[in-house]
Amino acid sequence: MREINIGLLGCGTVGTGVAKILIESKDLIQSRIGATLNLKYIADIDLKTNRGIDFKDIKLTTDAFEPIGDPDIDIVVEMIGGEEIAKSIILKAIDHGKQVVTANKALLACQGNLLFKAAAEKGVDLAFEASVGGCIPIIKSIRESLVGNRIAAMVGILNGTCNYILSKITADGSRFEDALSEAQANGYAEADPTLDVEGIDTAHKLAILTSLAYGMEINFKDIYIEGISGITSLDIEFARQFGYNIKLLAISKNMGSMVESRVHPAMISFDNPLSNVKGTLNAITLTADAVGNILLYGHGAGMMPTASAVVGDLVDLARNLLTNSTARIPILSSPMNHIRNIPLTPIEKIRTHYYFRFSALDRPGVLSKITGILGKYEISIKSVHQKGRKTNSSVPLVMLTHLAEEADVIKALSEISLLNVVSDEPVLIRIEDENRQE
Repeated sequence: MREINIGLLGCGTVGTGVAKILIESKDLIQSRIGATLNLKYIADIDLKTNRGIDFKDIKLTTDAFEPIGDPDIDIVVEMIGGEEIAKSIILKAIDHGKQVVTANKALLACQGNLLFKAAAEKGVDLAFEASVGGCIPIIKSIRESLVGNRIAAMVGILNGTCNYILSKITADGSRFEDALSEAQANGYAEADPTLDVEGIDTAHKLAILTSLAYGMEINFKDIYIEGISGITSLDIEFARQFGYNIKLLAISKNMGSMVESRVHPAMISFDNPLSNVKGTLNAITLTADAVGNILLYGHGAGMMPTASAVVGDLVDLARNLLTNSTARIPILSSPMNHIRNIPLTPIEKIRTHYYFRFSALDRPGVLSKITGILGKYEISIKSVHQKGRKTNSSVPLVMLTHLAEEADVIKALSEISLLNVVSDEPVLIRIEDENRQE
């Protein structure tokens, strides 16, 4: 029986999960592919920590390039993370003709165009299912199952840390800082949570998905990104009164000559399936011409769910090697000569519905001043609500709008913030509700 040799570079949380599956489920995998996936190498700077796995008969090294230089290694699994070192490792592996698996979404979002081109030119596979959505097979679905569809839109919850924090605030009215501290205590958030709570991690994933869905080069730098650190329990409670939950959404829409691609908190109605995705779970909806709407849902992170996706990629590449069919499926779903440079729509050009909250002085004529400015910029108000008790002579004044252009909204709110009857900066949250019309 043929043996497919694997070099695992990085044995942290997910790398340990990959090793665990390859060792403990070796016979199961062998029975399903008709070959042995042999974990020959593990490279890590820490070879002393007990990971609860017997690494006998596995070569251990602190040199990540050593397995790449071994002619017997068929597949390299990059689990080191970061950008520069990981990029060098993957490029070296490609140059040596190795098949590559990675879960490194930051690397792919920022350097993916370079890496994918190198792999295509060398005729090797670069698999990355675990880079987006953990164990949710979103990349395989786009590249294979939906290959006959024109994908019109994708909307997803792609960061478990943010979803946990927002779920916690929604459930018991916690402050953002307290919900974040609890997420860190439970291991759902890093000591430095910036990449998660500021939306950057979600944008990395959206950049990858947008490229796959629309046949375009990866464009992370032009994605609009806004995190959840400004979301308060007050706004979450107002949202609930209007029939909405607030989620950090990754939103992508194919507009033809341009693509919308943005990450920000948004209000979605209770009957939207994403509204009920709670805790650390991830989910994404796709809208396509042949299949209509699809929802994919599951654990987006964690040792074993992510390791499961990595092993799935390993099995795919092993099957390709067994049939001499490497590079059978284009890395970005389309051949490289069909990948286009499609510009992203600037956030100022999007049209959607909005929630505004103003801290307004409780005086006659305040409402007319605010609505007058909104009318000046052709922003039509659907409803106005004065909510809550007076705080420092101000009351929360909440408005929901009809469709408006972001550029007009920004101009109007900037002008309103200068009014002497408004005590704090206005709050803006976009409303993504497919059922709402003009």
